[in-house]
Amino acid sequence: MDKNLITVTSPLLPSLDDFTAELKKIWESKWITNNGDYHKELEKELAAYLKVPFVSLFTNGTLPLLTALQALRITGEVITTPYSFVATTHSIWWNGCKPVFVDIDPATGNMDPAKIEAAITPRTTAIMPVHVYGKPCDTKAIQDIADKYGLKVIYDAAHAFGVEVDGEGILNAGDISTLSFHATKVYNTIEGGAMVMHDEKTKKRIDYLKNFGFAGETEVVGPGINSKMDEMRSAYGILNLRLVDAAIEARHQVAIRYREALRQVEGITFFDDMPGVRHNYSYFPIFVDAEKYGMTRDELYAKMKSRGILGRRYFYPLISEFSTYRGLESAAPENLPKAHKMADSVICLPMHHGLSDEDIQRVIDCIVE
Repeated sequence: MDKNLITVTSPLLPSLDDFTAELKKIWESKWITNNGDYHKELEKELAAYLKVPFVSLFTNGTLPLLTALQALRITGEVITTPYSFVATTHSIWWNGCKPVFVDIDPATGNMDPAKIEAAITPRTTAIMPVHVYGKPCDTKAIQDIADKYGLKVIYDAAHAFGVEVDGEGILNAGDISTLSFHATKVYNTIEGGAMVMHDEKTKKRIDYLKNFGFAGETEVVGPGINSKMDEMRSAYGILNLRLVDAAIEARHQVAIRYREALRQVEGITFFDDMPGVRHNYSYFPIFVDAEKYGMTRDELYAKMKSRGILGRRYFYPLISEFSTYRGLESAAPENLPKAHKMADSVICLPMHHGLSDEDIQRVIDCIVE
């Protein structure tokens, strides 16, 4: 890779010496998967760090979404957002359910609670919101609607590792929350994911479902799948958990630099921190008003790329624009004007713990010019 290339993200990596030492222990034990000691320890440490009662580890971030729908026996229609990564809606589709899209709140990029009730039908059984860019949804408003209509709430919290509101972990909201530990995330296990649940009975059911449905050596209690995290990635995750706070603070400092430099640039807007929220600075999206800025989003994106700066149009296009979902009534562009506007104007700037002062200045200069 070109050393002068500024990537949109970079993985948090533990010390290779430390990781090698843990691998030696795993090699000596000859226990490399199937709920070993590292797997158990990482679940325990994550629950404490995230301030949640129970965590179940998965081999990636999509499988907990699929399994959450199975565990809660969701059928019929699931209300969700078009402004997310495709895994959100794919998980609904793979479970034989129908995704129903509602528009977003442009102040956060999250599902607009005011749009949910109009989308509820007798076939609706669940709501699947997304904490977009790690910015917390209006969980109270969503829960009030869910309680009123007897719906389950599954949060796709792929971006929301460690996010808190008034000291409370955001992952406690809803019936279940899911996380991604992909290499591009604030906290990673190379590939990986997790599910957060509120009670031991649900955790036991989830742990059965992610291990083929086995409840014992000869007893299968449901049609499960194989989505367990192995010992190597669990050990890697334990080491990264010691580094993640420093990485989040480094990201915070990048966000401060970007905001200070870009606040006065006409035609460029961005999100500020939300009151009472501990953010994780997983992304730094900017939104380009072509008329005021003098350049379209795609022109700026190309200009950045030509200078070795890799931004990302995240999320573009909307999930509702992909061929699988385009024919859904709720996917009609006139139903989702705010989501379309955001998708057509967004660029996520490089944001990670490894950006140098020179890197940050190069990004700023490219935009300010």
